[in-house]
Amino acid sequence: MDIIKGFPATSQDNYQLNVTTIIQHAARSFGQQEIVSRRLDGSMFKYTYSQAHERMKRLANGLRSIGVQVGDRVGVLAWNSHENYEIYFGLPGTGAVMLLLNLRLTPQDLAYVIDHSGATCIIVDETLLPIAHAVAPLCKNLKAFVIITLPGKKLADVETSLENIYSYEDLIAESAPDFEWPHMDETSAYAACYTTGTTGKPKGVYYSHRDVYLHSCSIGINAEISTTDTYCQIVPMFHALGWGLSQAATMVGARLVFPGMYTLDKLEGLCKIIVDEKVNVSAGAPAIFMPLLEYIRGLDKKPDLAGARLLSGASEPPVAMMKGFWDLTGAEIIHAYGATETTPLVTTNRIMPWLADKLTEDQKWELKKKQGFTVVGLDIKVVNALDEEVPCDGKTPGEILIRGPWITARYHNAPETEAQFTKDGYWRSGDVGTIDEYGYLKITDRVKDVIKSGGEWISSVDMENEIVSFPAVLEAAVVGITHPKWEERPLALVVLREGEKERITADDIRNHLAKTFARWQLPDEVLFVDQIPKTSVGKLNKKEIREQYKEMYLK
Repeated sequence: MDIIKGFPATSQDNYQLNVTTIIQHAARSFGQQEIVSRRLDGSMFKYTYSQAHERMKRLANGLRSIGVQVGDRVGVLAWNSHENYEIYFGLPGTGAVMLLLNLRLTPQDLAYVIDHSGATCIIVDETLLPIAHAVAPLCKNLKAFVIITLPGKKLADVETSLENIYSYEDLIAESAPDFEWPHMDETSAYAACYTTGTTGKPKGVYYSHRDVYLHSCSIGINAEISTTDTYCQIVPMFHALGWGLSQAATMVGARLVFPGMYTLDKLEGLCKIIVDEKVNVSAGAPAIFMPLLEYIRGLDKKPDLAGARLLSGASEPPVAMMKGFWDLTGAEIIHAYGATETTPLVTTNRIMPWLADKLTEDQKWELKKKQGFTVVGLDIKVVNALDEEVPCDGKTPGEILIRGPWITARYHNAPETEAQFTKDGYWRSGDVGTIDEYGYLKITDRVKDVIKSGGEWISSVDMENEIVSFPAVLEAAVVGITHPKWEERPLALVVLREGEKERITADDIRNHLAKTFARWQLPDEVLFVDQIPKTSVGKLNKKEIREQYKEMYLK
């Protein structure tokens, strides 16, 4: 990309965009705004931006006292808690790099991430010590562990085999409340997140201070967050900066809620905190929103979430899910698209006012499940196999390429990944999609997941969402399985709602699909299962599904 130098400006262009500027501003301008965090025992801890900022400065001093230096990588194993929020600013504020560690990875993969990053220290919640115990013997460079102990518990009472341990709370209590945040070169790494794809080793994406600062501005604008909002951190904070909303919400002074630890099979606590704390902004994947909706369906009194905006990412939200939240609670599901490599915001979906009067209600719902329009600051294009841009007609598919100030330009220390980046600075997403005449992006599949049958393409994503629109279906996955005649044929795995297993047949699913798909596109087999394999970040694990059923059509 050629850069043209024009007439010199008189701006303070050397003033660096640092993430610590965000919390300094929040403490100065919104100092009395409340932050709420749920502890493991269900009690609620509350304090303010000003108090959080002081603890962050104490944390920075404490980390310096145990030897953490500028440029060091420090791993974090923690829940969505106020302590983790403090780490988000206090740790990178020292000039070190916050290494986000996925709690759902195997010890072997976690150890690879820790060693590959060169991390020398880990901050770990006491309840997650079993993970640290499993990982520590596999790592070469770990020298220290900072333990976030349970409230009121002393470090001496913690059962651990780890050596050179420190108490998170003691570091804060014993450190000075003043810390001068260094003016970091804005291109320095703020945090690192490793991809958790289903092929190969995890790859490191290192976010710069500039990257995260600009991304926070974009999230704030596109999610329309303000001081009058209450934001709840549902996305795991180890996953792509928790999708960046906690920094954006801090930037605009919103009230913050951290739900602590929650599980998909026990959602009453999460639902209660959303209602009790009057949450009206959050984000999550369909993997959490769909079980949450099922929980709400079973409540005698449905929660009133009118006006709430719930950003949905990771995979396309089924229309049935969006309608369900709207009809039962009044909450709006807003689709957004991104990836670990994009920090992650790339697109967001709102219905343009000039389209609203032209569309029927059904057409509006169909539009809302698209990935949406590209946010300001990014470039996006869809290309064919020859890297030629395809028409924006909403029909011609190709691979989605993205570039911009918060898009990764390379993977850290990852030889032979250069092919994922173009000479003019685009990252190859691996997603297949179209862009329509209004600029709305629609992902039809992953490059590796497109079903190629008899020379024609079948979108597994569209088929999955159509199956989920069937009232008896809770969840679905569609993959292409090798076929001796047609190259590949679709296989559908379907999870039914309680009480539907004896009533619904494979033909019921096919007949439902036949309303929108050609007969030749319908899955040869529909298997009813109790659960569908997922990746560590809650996406459908299609690699595992294909491997498990690879010989189904060869018999």
